[in-house]
Amino acid sequence: MTEQYVRDLHETDGTRIAAVGGKAAHLGELSRIEGIRVPGGFCVTTDAFRRIMAQAPSVDGQLDQLSRLDPDDREAVRTLSARVRRTIEGIAVPDDLAAAVTHALGGLGDRAACAVRSSATAEDLPTASFAGQQDTYLNVVGPSAVLRHISRCWASLFTERAVVYRRRNGIGHRTVHMAVVVQRMVLPHAAGILFTADPVTGNRKVATVDAGFGLGEAMVSGLVNPDVFKVRHGEVVAKVIAAKRRALHALPGGGTREVAVDPRRQEQPALTDAQAVRLVELGRRIEAHFGSPQDIEWCLDDDGFQIVQSRPITTLFPVPETETGAESASGTGDQENHVYVSVGHQQMMTDPMRPLGLSMWQLTAMVPMHEAGGRLFVDVTGRLAPPAGRAALLDVMGRGDPLVRDALETVLDRDDFVPSLPDAAPGGRPAAGAAAPAEPDPAIVTELVERSRASVAALERGIRTKTGPALFDFLREAFVEHKRILGDPLNLQAIMAGMEATWWLNDKLLEWLGEKNAADTLTLSAPGNITSEMGLALLDVADVVRPHPEVVAFLRDVERAGDDGFLDELAKLAGGAGARDAIESYLDRYGMRCVGEIDITRPRWRERPSTLVPVILDNVRIFGPGAAGRRFEQGRQKAREKEQDVLSRLRALPDGDRKADETERMIGRVRTFIGYREYPKYAIVSRYFVYKRALLAEAGRLVRAGVIPEREDVFYLTFQEFHDAVRSNRVDGRLVQRRKDAFRSYHALTPPRVLTSDGEALNGSYRRDDVPAGALAGLPVSAGTVEGRARVVLDMAEADLEAGDILVTTFTDPSWSPLFVGIAGLVTEVGGLMTHGAVIAREYGLPAVVGVERATRLIRDGQRIRVHGTDGYIEILA
Repeated sequence: MTEQYVRDLHETDGTRIAAVGGKAAHLGELSRIEGIRVPGGFCVTTDAFRRIMAQAPSVDGQLDQLSRLDPDDREAVRTLSARVRRTIEGIAVPDDLAAAVTHALGGLGDRAACAVRSSATAEDLPTASFAGQQDTYLNVVGPSAVLRHISRCWASLFTERAVVYRRRNGIGHRTVHMAVVVQRMVLPHAAGILFTADPVTGNRKVATVDAGFGLGEAMVSGLVNPDVFKVRHGEVVAKVIAAKRRALHALPGGGTREVAVDPRRQEQPALTDAQAVRLVELGRRIEAHFGSPQDIEWCLDDDGFQIVQSRPITTLFPVPETETGAESASGTGDQENHVYVSVGHQQMMTDPMRPLGLSMWQLTAMVPMHEAGGRLFVDVTGRLAPPAGRAALLDVMGRGDPLVRDALETVLDRDDFVPSLPDAAPGGRPAAGAAAPAEPDPAIVTELVERSRASVAALERGIRTKTGPALFDFLREAFVEHKRILGDPLNLQAIMAGMEATWWLNDKLLEWLGEKNAADTLTLSAPGNITSEMGLALLDVADVVRPHPEVVAFLRDVERAGDDGFLDELAKLAGGAGARDAIESYLDRYGMRCVGEIDITRPRWRERPSTLVPVILDNVRIFGPGAAGRRFEQGRQKAREKEQDVLSRLRALPDGDRKADETERMIGRVRTFIGYREYPKYAIVSRYFVYKRALLAEAGRLVRAGVIPEREDVFYLTFQEFHDAVRSNRVDGRLVQRRKDAFRSYHALTPPRVLTSDGEALNGSYRRDDVPAGALAGLPVSAGTVEGRARVVLDMAEADLEAGDILVTTFTDPSWSPLFVGIAGLVTEVGGLMTHGAVIAREYGLPAVVGVERATRLIRDGQRIRVHGTDGYIEILA
C-alpha cells in the first residue's frame, strides 16, 4: 500500500505520468541519462491526491462552477479557486499516508532540507508546459512541514493562473491530477535556467544560459537580473554580466531569505565561460534524450552541476521536416542549411491547418511544400543561391511584402548560411515571375475563365460515381488536371499582365507626376473581379430581404442561434421564398468560400450558411436599395475621372504625348487584367469543394461501418492515410487523438514569415524613417486617408460594423470581402501589395495598410484611428 502512495524518483519514467505527473516523470528520465545528476527524492503519487479529493465531496460542486466560469472573469475565477484551495488544504492527511511520507523522508537523512514541488499530470508536456502554474516550496525541514507543503501543492492545482491556463488550453479541471515531488535540497553557489534553443529567435543551435548567485528562484521570481551567456558550437559567442545585488539563500531552520551580495562580487560572473559551455553540453544530452529543445533548471554546488527540472520549450515554432528525415532536436533531418518562406502569409491564412488540409494543399500546389506547426512553408534555398535567382526572388517578394524581403536579406547577410552558386547557363528554364509579353491578348481572360468552368463541370460529372479506393485514384488524376490549369502559361500571363501594369503605373506616375500609388484609383471597379462582385452581390441579397420585416426578424433569431437549417423555414414567411431564393442563388455561386478556405477541412458557406446572416443584416441596416450598382458605378466614374486627370497632366509635360499614350495603354491593360487576379483562387476553391463533398461522403461510409465515430475525424488524417483507411477499414484512434491535441496546441504558435533550418524565426522590419512617432508602420496598399472608429475583429461571424468603421484584423482572405462594402478603411497584420485584401480594398476605394505587426493588440476595439493608405501608417488618435 505504501508503494501506491510514495515512489522513489529512480522508479519513475516517462511512461508513468498518470501516476507521478510530468515533473516527476521527467526527473526519473533525467536520472537515467549518463552524466546527468539529479537530487535524490521521492514522489507522492496521484493516488494520494485522489484519496484526498474523495474526502471532500464539496469540491465536486465547486469544480462544476469553476468549469462554467468565463476565464476572462478574473474576479470570479479568483474567488472560487481560492475557495477550492482552502477546502483541499483543510483536509487532514490520513495516518497511513503521513507515515509513508515520513518513512521516505528518513531515506533522505534526518532533518534533511527538502524542496517540495508540484507535479501535475498535465505538466511539462510537449504541447503545454504549464511552467509556473503550480507551486514549489524550497528548504522545507521536518515531516510536519513537508506534509503541510504537500497539501499546499495539491491545492495549487487550483491557483487562478492554473485554472485559466487549463481553460485556454482546452483541458478539463477533473482530467488533471496532482502528484508531489520531494527532493533533497541543493544549496548552490549559482543556479539558473538553460534553454537549449534561443527562446527569442528560436535558433536551435544557440543555447542560452541565465545564471545568478544562490537559489534560482531569485531569477524566476524576478528578484534579480541574471547573467546571460549565448553558446554556439561549444563556445560562448555573447554574454551580458548583470549587477546581481540580491540573492536568495536557504536558512538553517527552513525557509529562504533574500540577502545582499557583497559589492565586490556583484558584477562578477556567476559562471565561467568554461562552466557555461559544460552546462550546455549537459543540456544537449538531455535534449537528445527527449528529442526536442528543453527548458532546464540547474544548480551548481561543490560537486558540479545538478539538474532539478527539464521541460519542453513549447513556444518555439517547429522546424519543417526535410525529405531525408524528421526534425531533430537541433534542426532538420539532412543537416543542410535551409531557408523557408511562409505559404500562409502569401495565401492570407496564417491559422493552423488540419492534416487533411495540409496534405491536399501539398498535393495540388505547384511547388513542394513542407509542414511545420500546422502551417506550410516553401524552401527557397535553391532560389537564393545563384545571384540572378536571388535578385529575382527578392524583387518579387519585396513587391508583395517588404517584410519577407527584409527577413530574407537578414539571413543572406550571414555570408555562410546560404552558399553562393553560379547562375544557370543561358537557355535554361526562366525564373518564375518572368515578364509577360508586351501586349497580351485581352481575349485570354474570357478563354481562361471558360476553360476553368468547363474543367470544374467535368470534375463534377466524373466524381459522381466514384467511391471507395476508386475515388482516391480518381482524385489523384484530378490533382494533375488541377495543377495543369494553374500552371497554364496563359494563366501566368494574365495574372502578371495586371500586376506588372499596376507596378508600371505606380512607378512611372510617381516619377513623372510625383503621385504615390496612382494605380489604386485607376483600378476602382475594374470589371471581372469575382471577389469584389461577391461582396456587391450580398448587397443585392439584402435588397430582397429589406422590404420584409418578418424576414428581417427571423434572420435576427438565426443570427443569435447560429441555426444552419434556416432556409426551409425562411421560405414559409411572407417574402421569405424570395429571400431564400436570393440566398440560395448566392450560395450556388459563392457557397464554396469560407474563412481560411485553403484548408479543405474548414466549413464552407454552403455547409454553414448562417455565417452570412450577420453580414446580410448589416447590409440591410447600413445601405439603401440599389447600393451595389451605385457603388460599382461610382468607382468606375472615379477611375475614369482619374484617368482623364492623369492624362491631361502628362500631356503638359515635356515629351507628354508619348508619356500619356503609354500611360493610357497601361491603364487599359490594368483594367482588362487586374480583375482576373482573383479568379484562379476562386477556381481552386471551387474544385476543393467538389473534392470535399466526395471525401465527406466517403467519411460517412467509414462512420456507418464503425471505423470512426465522426466524419470529421478524417480531417486529422493525411490524404494517403485516408485512402489507406478506406482500403483497410481501419483507423488508429490514438493517432487521430494525438493529431487533435497537436492541432489545438498549434493555435498558440505564431508562424514567422521566414524560418531557417536552425529554427530561427524572422518577421522582417520596415526600416523606415518617414513614419511619425507613435504611429504603426505597415505596407500601403490602397491610397487615401480615413479617420474612424477601429473595430478589432478576429472572427468574421462576430463582426458588428457601422458605416465609417475601420476594420482591424489579423488577415483577410476573399471570404471577408462582403464586409468590405460597409467599412471605411482596412488594417491587417498580414498582407502584401497583391494579396486579396489589398486588391479588394483598391477595388472598393478603401484606404488600407497591411503587414502591421501586432495591430490587433496595439489597436484597441473602439479607438479612433487614422489610416494613411498612401503612406503606409496608422495613427492612434484616442
